[in-house]
Amino acid sequence: MNPAHHPLLSLRLPVWRTRFVLTLLIASFAGLAVRALWLQGMQRDFLQAKGESRYGRTLEMSAHRGMITDRHGEPLAVSTPVESVWASPSSTEIPADKRAALAKALGLTLAELDQKLGARDRDFVWLKRQLTPEKARDVMRLAVPGVFVDKEYRRYYPAGDVASHLIGFTDLDDRGREGIELAFQEHLAGKTGSRRVIRDRKGRVIEDVEGVRAPRQGRDIALSIDLKLQYLAYRELKNAVAMHRARAGSIVVLDVRTGEVLALANVPTYNPNNRAQYDTEHARNRALVDLFEPGSTLKPFTVAAALQDGLVRPDSVIQTAGGALTIGSRTIHDAHAAGNLTVSQIIQKSSNVGTARMALSMEPKRMWEALSAAGFGTVPQLGFPGEAGGRLRDHRTWKPIEQATMSYGHGISVSLMQLARAYTVFCTDGELLPLTLVRRTEPVVGVPVLAPETARQLREMLQLVTQTGGTAPRAQVVGYSVGGKTGTAHKLVNGRYAPDRYASSFIGFAPVSAPRLIVAVMIDEPSAGHHYGGTVAAPVVSSVLSGALRVLAVPPDLPIPRVPMPEMVDVPAEEV
Repeated sequence: MNPAHHPLLSLRLPVWRTRFVLTLLIASFAGLAVRALWLQGMQRDFLQAKGESRYGRTLEMSAHRGMITDRHGEPLAVSTPVESVWASPSSTEIPADKRAALAKALGLTLAELDQKLGARDRDFVWLKRQLTPEKARDVMRLAVPGVFVDKEYRRYYPAGDVASHLIGFTDLDDRGREGIELAFQEHLAGKTGSRRVIRDRKGRVIEDVEGVRAPRQGRDIALSIDLKLQYLAYRELKNAVAMHRARAGSIVVLDVRTGEVLALANVPTYNPNNRAQYDTEHARNRALVDLFEPGSTLKPFTVAAALQDGLVRPDSVIQTAGGALTIGSRTIHDAHAAGNLTVSQIIQKSSNVGTARMALSMEPKRMWEALSAAGFGTVPQLGFPGEAGGRLRDHRTWKPIEQATMSYGHGISVSLMQLARAYTVFCTDGELLPLTLVRRTEPVVGVPVLAPETARQLREMLQLVTQTGGTAPRAQVVGYSVGGKTGTAHKLVNGRYAPDRYASSFIGFAPVSAPRLIVAVMIDEPSAGHHYGGTVAAPVVSSVLSGALRVLAVPPDLPIPRVPMPEMVDVPAEEV
């Protein structure tokens, strides 16, 4: 039989079916081609990023934080290398038998470790920050898959609690949180870098691809602080606070020639290397942020204004007989009634009545201008976080009794740093110096406040305070002339002056013939039986001046005395 005539072989399919199949195939290939063009052309960057995320990673490269030193290069804050352990929960499964050993090596409980590794949607999680290199090596010896270490830096403070209020500290991410570390964050921190790496399926880095950005290291900073004087000031302040069972204390040491802060300390303090015992109350830099009524330490500024305006001379006699002055319904008292006193004696014996009479001889605006020109009511502009500007009310709101009491330091609030800075007016030729916490290499230019002759007259008056008959003979230093002023003020508690709480202060400078140092001390709430500035704060100033003048090799300007220093019981009282 002819095959061509076989009924099955001679069957012809409809033409439309062939064309339909052909069209379907062409359409499928066209769709694939369009899809390929879409993915390879329009979605290329997206797909490459997704692919690289499976094997690539950008790792941060820590920048070395700049070192903080004292003026002589002694380290106050340094960065030491540490290791931080991390893992990638989304791409790593740590075997159960390895987890217990890993938790122990990291100093974590098994539950804490499981919680960190439980975030399966995360590519990165810190397991433990800032381990010592030795502990990090112990972790890596476990060879736990998917666990790695990165190099970081941890801040270490060699001076510990001695300079903690000034230097401050950094957090776990090496960012400044207090003090100089915060104030100069941008200068010290630098910028982190990064690098691209390839990792295998277990998360291990197997190849460096490229250095994307090199880290920029932080810059060092040299402070004006002299570490020797810092230790000296801290030691004497700490001893005084303990001896007088005080609530707290602060001290500031200034260089009169340059306006540099050579020492600054507070008690109580804290150790920035032991953050577990950190207490915000102890961490406050009281010398810069706490305010108090200065008491009699403000009297020289009232007297200086009266001298400057020609209202009095140093030998002018002021009526203080009886030791009382009534203004309206209020009466001002002196601690010890005396006869009429000269202006110099008013400073020496700290007469409230004499100072108030001089204040009331001036217009309120003139007295306000004198105090404002000395820096009261304005921030010292040291650049320190939280530094206070104090409170000096507008003179238009003053009543006569308020003007009188403000003349001897009541009704005005200052910080210890403000008070120390204001005394540069007397220690120079009448110029108010700009202060700095950073080592100064250029000559300092002050703001004229008093005539040079007025400043010299005040220095001579303030020297009388530390001599026999003054309120602070215990501020004397063997071989050096010392000037200064005591201050004792009741503290405000709930809007009222507490009868048994005092802020006791003394601002001293030496040598009087050519002032080099200013030392300001404030003891907060002494409770061991003495509370006058001449008995509580003046001895601290004496000890610090004695050591500091010798450290700085300042020549003595007095012969060695042949009589013993006055005892505490010999110090005259001052009105508070």
